[in-house]
Amino acid sequence: MSRFWHDAVEFFPILLNGVVLTIVVTLGSLLLSTVLGLVWAMMRVSGSRVLSSLSAGLINVIRGIPIIVLLFYLYFVMPDFGVTLSALQAAILGLGIAYSAYQAENFRAGIEAIDKGQIEAAQSIGMGWWMTMRRVVLPQAVRIVLPPYGNVMIMMLKDSSQASTITVAELALQGKLIASSTFKNSSVFTLVALMYLTMRVPLILLVRHFEKRAARR
Repeated sequence: MSRFWHDAVEFFPILLNGVVLTIVVTLGSLLLSTVLGLVWAMMRVSGSRVLSSLSAGLINVIRGIPIIVLLFYLYFVMPDFGVTLSALQAAILGLGIAYSAYQAENFRAGIEAIDKGQIEAAQSIGMGWWMTMRRVVLPQAVRIVLPPYGNVMIMMLKDSSQASTITVAELALQGKLIASSTFKNSSVFTLVALMYLTMRVPLILLVRHFEKRAARR
């Protein structure tokens, strides 16, 4: 145990650099997936058969592609088409697109959970579709989707480790590099696991808070 703590003190500053990149990838992809997911969800409930079918098709395609394949395509294949992304940009874009499909389904479920009578009442006083969504539906839907949104944040934090496959030096890759050069696999990966867990704890508490609030409502 004393050796572990000695190794932890030695490797912690290096792994901390990986933590910073892990947080950047997670937050960047979370923002992108939220925006795209909301767009896909709005298309699904727009009432337009064309937009709804297009959104459903995109969601099915995105969900059918493994995240690692999407990352490889963005980082290694897109340069063949004249689009070159940095590893960090490809990681954020890939994870954001991948998770936008799951975000879209969460948002759609929240929107469709709103009582249809409220929508009809809003339209009866002259509100258009977009104004009804913005003033009546979305504010209530947000409260409904907060618990699953929190779970998405937790999953995205863990899946940010897949960015290491395209050379993003986040926490998992930093741990692998240290372990391969020092052969202290047990100490390094135990420390990596503890750091991931430490980052997850605030998110888990946040999700529980959202769930309790939703239950009270």
